[in-house]
Amino acid sequence: MIGFFSTKEKIGRVLWGVVQATLFRCSPRRANRWRAMLLRLFGAKIGNPRVLRNTARFEIPWNVEIGEGVRVGDDAYFYSLGKIRVGDHAVISQYAHLCAGTHDHESTSFTLIRVPLNIGDHVWIGADAYVAPGVNIGDGVIVGARSNVVKDLPAWRICVGSPAKPIRPRVLRDHKTGERLDPNTDEAPEPSPDSEGDSA
Repeated sequence: MIGFFSTKEKIGRVLWGVVQATLFRCSPRRANRWRAMLLRLFGAKIGNPRVLRNTARFEIPWNVEIGEGVRVGDDAYFYSLGKIRVGDHAVISQYAHLCAGTHDHESTSFTLIRVPLNIGDHVWIGADAYVAPGVNIGDGVIVGARSNVVKDLPAWRICVGSPAKPIRPRVLRDHKTGERLDPNTDEAPEPSPDSEGDSA
């Protein structure tokens, strides 16, 4: 999508900015469902989060879709000028930057381009990592801390660097038995229900 913002979008962004700076930011640390409700009121599609920190920032909530059981850490930034989708049971660690907007650098008007990005189920985006517009991250990927993701990443790989590249497959073990699972044939285990944990 190309172009800047309509009057309706501008008004919505102003209203959301007020809500985010007050009701969202000043809410108790464990009020995860309250913050999810506020996002839904502004058009976000979001399941019940395990962690949704009050310092996380959402630029345009109606462009955000977040699955069930997701953890969003402190100061994670959803720069959702375009659509951002995060799958079930993903972890977006502190200071991670998900960017769904860029500009046409060849245009004299520096035209805004809203480019969607997609993050699969059971993905872990490490602390201070950057995910560029248009990127698709497959299920089960781990992106190392401070990595820069500028191209699509294949499922069930550990990826690090700038630009981020796969370095090895992700080994997955059942959290109760310790048994190694094959993510290509077995469903990834759910997080332990008695352990909320931090985002990263």
